Amino acid sequence: MLFRSLIYSIALPAALCLAIEGSKAFDDATYPDWKGAWFGTGGGRYDTSKPPGLGQQAPLKPEFQKILEASIADQDNGGQGENPGYRCASHGMPRVMIANVPIQFVIMPETTYVMLERLSQVRRIYTDGRGWPAQLQHSSLGYSVGKWIDEDGDGRYDTLEAETRGLKGPHVYDSSGMPFHPDERAIVKERIRLDKANPNVLRNEITTIDNALTRPWTVTRSYRRERDYRWSEYVCAANNQHVVIGKEDYFLSADGFLMPVRKDQKPPDLRHFDRARP
Repeated sequence: MLFRSLIYSIALPAALCLAIEGSKAFDDATYPDWKGAWFGTGGGRYDTSKPPGLGQQAPLKPEFQKILEASIADQDNGGQGENPGYRCASHGMPRVMIANVPIQFVIMPETTYVMLERLSQVRRIYTDGRGWPAQLQHSSLGYSVGKWIDEDGDGRYDTLEAETRGLKGPHVYDSSGMPFHPDERAIVKERIRLDKANPNVLRNEITTIDNALTRPWTVTRSYRRERDYRWSEYVCAANNQHVVIGKEDYFLSADGFLMPVRKDQKPPDLRHFDRARP
C-alpha cells in the first residue's frame, strides 16, 4: 500500500505538469485567466454573510438541527462535535471550497482541475460533455461534471458551471458540524466567475440540495488572488496532537502524555494493558 501511495504521489504531479504544458496546445484566450493562488475570504464560516454556528441559520430539518446543536454544545465543552477535520480527514465538498488553505485552478478543454493545498487533494471538473456514470464511486470530493459559458457574448468563456454528486460521508459544511444527510445523495451546484469590477476576486455561488435540508441552500463564497504565491506541502498529520481512541478524542501534551479535552472525561479502556500494581 505504501509503495502504491508513493507511485501515486509521483505520478499525479507529473500528470498535472504534462496537463499544464499541454495547455499551450489549445487557445488559451478562449478561457478566463484564473492563474494564481486563491484564498477564501470571510474566515471559516460557510455563509460569510452570517455569524458562525447557529447564526448561519442553515435550513436544516428538525432532527438535523438537533445534531448541529449537540455538536456546538460538545465543542463548547472542549470536544470536537461533528467536525471530522480534526482527525486530518478530508473536509469534503463543499467545505473544501471555503479555501482557508489556498486553491489553484488549472483549466484544460476537457477538465478543470481544482488543486487543494490541504492534503494535496485534486478535484476534477469534467467539461468534455460527458454524462453521469451508471454507478458513482463515492468519495470525499465526489464526481463533478461541468460546462463553460460565455455569458456576455464576447467570444471568451467567463463562467464555469459545475455539479457534484457521489459525496461520501462523514462531511459537514464547516467546523461547527452542520450535517449532511447520511444517505450520501447530496448534490452541490456551483457557478464560478471573476468579479466584474475586480479581476483578482473570484465568486462562487454554491447551491446544495440535500435531504437534511428543508430547501436548497445557496451561499456565495469569495476568493482573493495572490499571483506570486509560493506553494508548499500541507501535511495535517505532522502537527496533529489529537488522539482518537474508540469514540473518544484525547490530546497529546508537549511532554508526550495523554490529556482529556473535556472536564470529567474518562480515561481510555486499558483492559489489554498491564496495569501498575500498588
